[in-house]
Amino acid sequence: MILTLRCPRTSSGILRADDVRILIDTHIFFWHLTDDPLLPEPIEAAILNPDNAVYLSVVAIWEAVVNHYSGKLPLPDRPEIFLPTKRDEAGILPLPLDEGAMPYLAGLPLLHRDPFDRVMVAQALQHDLTIATVDPLVKAYHVPTLA
Repeated sequence: MILTLRCPRTSSGILRADDVRILIDTHIFFWHLTDDPLLPEPIEAAILNPDNAVYLSVVAIWEAVVNHYSGKLPLPDRPEIFLPTKRDEAGILPLPLDEGAMPYLAGLPLLHRDPFDRVMVAQALQHDLTIATVDPLVKAYHVPTLA
């Protein structure tokens, strides 16, 4: 299966050369939702820019579900309902996980032991996305980042 990523946030659905395709890390998603002052202004501006395609990986939803049901992440509703709803309300696009990310994942050095972050790095490489994160271990990979 080949996954084609489009940007419905622009009027044409086509990104210009100076537009950015962004994959937001899980913590960035929560900071954006809660207007957390920890969210760096350049990342917030990039997320809010309607010319940018902004994605949240299903892996981030998976991570949040695991953390919620283990008691580490309190949420006002079941995460499998709350998180996709909030993602959609924020105009953030879903990014599914497919087998095409696995060669990228297998080729990553063990800089980061968090499996969720490693898969998101692989997805960014697979789809030529820039990762919005403040995690120094994610930034250590050979993948474009915003921060």
